[in-house]
Amino acid sequence: MAPEQNHKETRIRAIALAYYSRKDILDAIYKFSAKREVSPRYYDGFGKRPDSFQYPSDILSLVKRGATSFHCSEEIWQDPLAITTEFTPEDYDQLRDGWDLVIDIDCNWIDYSKKAALAIISALEYRGVKNYGIKFSGSKGFHIIVPWEAFPKFIGDKNTSNAFPEFPRAIVNYLKELSRQPLEKFLEELPNDFSKVEGYTGIKCKDCKNLANENFEITLRCPKCNPPHIEIFKSSSKEYKNRKCPTCRTQLEKQNQESYYFCTHCDTDSIKNPDNFNKELIENDIFKILGLDVLLVSPRHLFRMPYSLHEKTSLSSTVITKEQLETFTFQDADPLNIKIRDFYPEAIPEEATSLLTEAIDYQKTLDRKAEEKKIDYDQIQSTEGQPKQKKDFKQIKLTEFKDKWYPPEITKILRGMQDGKKRSLFILLNFFRSLGMEKEDLEKKVTEWNKLNKPPLKKGYIDAQLLWNARHKPVLPPNFNNEVYKAIGVYEPDITSRKVKNPVSYTIRKSGAWKIKD
Repeated sequence: MAPEQNHKETRIRAIALAYYSRKDILDAIYKFSAKREVSPRYYDGFGKRPDSFQYPSDILSLVKRGATSFHCSEEIWQDPLAITTEFTPEDYDQLRDGWDLVIDIDCNWIDYSKKAALAIISALEYRGVKNYGIKFSGSKGFHIIVPWEAFPKFIGDKNTSNAFPEFPRAIVNYLKELSRQPLEKFLEELPNDFSKVEGYTGIKCKDCKNLANENFEITLRCPKCNPPHIEIFKSSSKEYKNRKCPTCRTQLEKQNQESYYFCTHCDTDSIKNPDNFNKELIENDIFKILGLDVLLVSPRHLFRMPYSLHEKTSLSSTVITKEQLETFTFQDADPLNIKIRDFYPEAIPEEATSLLTEAIDYQKTLDRKAEEKKIDYDQIQSTEGQPKQKKDFKQIKLTEFKDKWYPPEITKILRGMQDGKKRSLFILLNFFRSLGMEKEDLEKKVTEWNKLNKPPLKKGYIDAQLLWNARHKPVLPPNFNNEVYKAIGVYEPDITSRKVKNPVSYTIRKSGAWKIKD
């Protein structure tokens, strides 16, 4: 494998500088990047995020430093550089100006990708969308774009720009359904053994039967901070390699990586609902075979920019017309023979209104059916007895939590902290989890505590710690003689007079729970 990879890298680097030096190429990429988050790719890894281009010459500078391709967001921002990993959904909504609908078609066979693209285009035109852009992905598929200007800015009292990725996902699901009949007819013409082609085993969502996307949940940990800064990073790429600790700026180290499956239609994953995702043979699944993907419809997801090169093929992600689509060949994407066209068409304002409203209605129907199935399933479960509860490690679960039961160190922490907030959070999470506090109550408790801190910890940090803690078995907080209590200024010198060594044992004895036998 290595020689082939080296050959690909050598090939694209041999043409990248000359190709990106063309003024028309630079201008096309720069024009499309306006108000978008962009990221260069350095053959096998992405550059920093967020980033943007101030001038066309910025692109060439990155190429001279080793960039081989360029990727951007489908979301349109007021200021892409203002995006941070600490953003809440509300923060994204305030910064987002709008979004383009980007449909990714990526089949293993280019001729089948063309059939799928033509079917989607027919569905768009059927719903009154006449202005759309088409470009070759650079490998085996195509991207179709419908500009933000084509959509109504409000549906009822709902701001369309804030309905991301909800509305685009609904549209993609609706377009897939509209294109189902011509695609099924096309599948009938395929060889009988087509469904047995290697690679057509996949994961389906039980509720909606759509193919799920495989992503990765990666646990990152700071090797220097104590207690360590921990992040849970969800991605299908290698972007986590650029993550640094927000406290000491040390490169975060990967501690664990687990794959999970995500259904974009039901907005659920195999972490929250593992029983909903089972491995099975996808026989003649038209959306799997023909490469219709909704992965692009997710927050901050990047796609290859028009006229960017592709690392695997060294071909250009060239823009084409509907008339050129059916006869398209790889030679049409040869970087030496590229002719520039605008990927972003001038849309008629609100021409996609019918498409959006029909998609929303279709989505409501799917949601209602999924809810009915869920109710039926719950009823079946109730007749079969209560589902087994996942056993935790030996905990004494208090039915209530009273401040008077807590040791002085915990009481001091709960009054709010100026220094040592992260270490205090580590202590609180393990203290309350070891006492059996439920997830929702723990989140509420920590949130209220954080309001008393000066300044409070970032919400993103709190959420990451809660998530990480929930995924692992609870451990006891540090014993009273641990130096951490002195370091954060809550140490009580009377520990020698206590009969117990740990805050959890202290609280259990104070509450009287130790006298209760199960």
